[in-house]
Amino acid sequence: MANIESPMSLGSKSISRLLVQYSVPAIIASVATSLYNIIDSIFIGRGVGPMAIAGLAITFPMMNLVVAFCTLIAAGGATITSIFMGQKNIPRATDVVNNVMVLCLINSAVFGGLSLIFLDDILLFFGATEETISYAREFMTIILYGTPITYVFIGLNNLMRATGYPKKAMISALISVGVNIILAPIFIFKLKWGIAGAALATLCGQSVAFVWVLIHFFSKSSFIHFQRNNRWFTPAIIKRIYAIGLSPFLMNVCACVVVVFINKALLDTAGSAGNMAVGAYGIINRTTMFFVMIVFGVTQGMQPILGFNFGANNWDRVKRTLKLGMLCGFTITTLGFILTECFPNTISRLFTTDPTLIDIARRGFRIYFSFYSVVGIQIVIQNFFQSIGKPKLSIFLSLTRQLLFLIPFLLILPKYYGTDGVWASMCGSDILAFLLAIGTLYVMNRRLNKHFSNLQPSQNN
Repeated sequence: MANIESPMSLGSKSISRLLVQYSVPAIIASVATSLYNIIDSIFIGRGVGPMAIAGLAITFPMMNLVVAFCTLIAAGGATITSIFMGQKNIPRATDVVNNVMVLCLINSAVFGGLSLIFLDDILLFFGATEETISYAREFMTIILYGTPITYVFIGLNNLMRATGYPKKAMISALISVGVNIILAPIFIFKLKWGIAGAALATLCGQSVAFVWVLIHFFSKSSFIHFQRNNRWFTPAIIKRIYAIGLSPFLMNVCACVVVVFINKALLDTAGSAGNMAVGAYGIINRTTMFFVMIVFGVTQGMQPILGFNFGANNWDRVKRTLKLGMLCGFTITTLGFILTECFPNTISRLFTTDPTLIDIARRGFRIYFSFYSVVGIQIVIQNFFQSIGKPKLSIFLSLTRQLLFLIPFLLILPKYYGTDGVWASMCGSDILAFLLAIGTLYVMNRRLNKHFSNLQPSQNN
């Protein structure tokens, strides 16, 4: 199928075929990225040491903030681009691409610059100790200098997928990961650059992918591309981008806050093994994100289908896409539950040979992943509301899971159950968030059914 026809097929092609067409490339890209993060952690753990793993874990909230200020633009831009295309408003969709480029550069300069100025203070607040701060500082300094490249790459890659090029978006991610995996062992083991080598390899990979994405959007053969005569800074579009992007932004900010609480709770409850407990959480977090990123691949594939058909008033196709997405999400996280419950030691040994670290991680896997199966459904529902332009509901579900449920658990359970209480807090919040997401979807489904029953769908294939 020619690329110029691909976006319009979102309103007519079989839902299952579309989900495969858009989700499989996104899943491949997500898996590649997750595998890189895991492999990178393995390189750091085995090439630098267990304290470097703990230092890397300290950077997780900072990395969540980096992603937050990027997805604020990328997710909002991709969603409204799909909606405009569903409405056959191609000039407006092109305006969005131009605006996303400008906003990515502005956000990266502001966030990256301020973070570099206050980096040590931020890392200490996130739980860094005298033993781990040097590793965390070395890694984040390089990452922050590269934020303009990172932001433009991620922002435009999301738009590439939303405008009908899921395979090219996948290739972008694979380029970034491939360069990364090749250079990381060279920088870490051969050149002895330590954790800084891992960060530099990450930046090199994103730089190559950045060039690839720019070539696509400067090419006039692309369905949507940069046009000099279109608007590059449009207040109405910027407002909508930020309104919709606020949900994933807050989700990542909440994740940052939550990691701070988790790190501090582990340092408080694990005593002399506090840094090791933080390192164990780093291993668990990397593993968790592997499965979460696969689910995100599904939701990224769903996003253009949902946005296009919602904009075109094809409510039946929207509902079918959601049901299939929920089934995929459940299957993915159920696989995560099975693997982590059956092989926690094997997974832990991939990252380290330290017996204390392995022992703490094994216990954490067993408790945290007890009800992990339902996480996939919750993520799909949350992203569903974002994809159809209902950011308030998506924000609500994000905040309840990561703040209203998890933080109270973290303040209470560790006092009675120590480190086990930290792992149990994450498990408990996932269960409550799932139940709330199901209830919210039920209520909104009834309202939207009533709304769309009064409209004549443009297509209902």
